[in-house]
Amino acid sequence: MSTRLMLMLFSMIATTIIGILITAVLTMGLTTGRYILIATGVGFVLSIPVSWLVARSITKAVVRS
Repeated sequence: MSTRLMLMLFSMIATTIIGILITAVLTMGLTTGRYILIATGVGFVLSIPVSWLVARSITKAVVRS
């Protein structure tokens, strides 16, 4: 699997997941910086395996065809 592909996907996936989590935190009324930073950290960590899975599935699809 290409590490470059994973890193390029990571930049887009991390932005999306972190944005979703921050929106969820703000919607719940947790507007302090602590909760926003927690959501950011969780989104960052969660996006690592998601990026790896997406890159792996793209790589497998390209190899099959």
